[in-house]
Amino acid sequence: MDSLELRAVSAEDDDFLCRVYAASRADEMSLVAWDEAAKQSFLQMQFAAQQAHYRAYFSKASHDVILAEGAPVGRLYVDQRETEIRILDIGLLPERRGHGIGSRVLQDLMEEAKAANKTLSIYVEDSNPSLRLFQRLGFVKAGENDISYLMEWHPSGK
Repeated sequence: MDSLELRAVSAEDDDFLCRVYAASRADEMSLVAWDEAAKQSFLQMQFAAQQAHYRAYFSKASHDVILAEGAPVGRLYVDQRETEIRILDIGLLPERRGHGIGSRVLQDLMEEAKAANKTLSIYVEDSNPSLRLFQRLGFVKAGENDISYLMEWHPSGK
């Protein structure tokens, strides 16, 4: 199994982070009858808007690159709150999914939440295949909106 670590995002990571973002929208983009250049332009604008949103509304959140064996494989954005650790975003390159990396990152966050006696939470779109991963790790649905579920994991198991 790969060695995993987190490294704070730097300006040099923008292209990589945009690739991870674009990969998370690939299914959606496959339904659009745009040429590849239009899709890439749209995804770059959406990525920039998402980054601006995170900076504006979650200014104290950590933004990390997930490294496996020293190579960037994904991103993890986390907002530490008084009684909660909120995962704003976790994403992996498609070729690195299904190899236990996401599970290990989440289990590390669960250990951190347990040590601090905090709830670990994330909003997951109802069509996102990772929803099964969160359920398998013991996250439960605590709320929902039009497109996503608020999934929570409690150290007490409640």
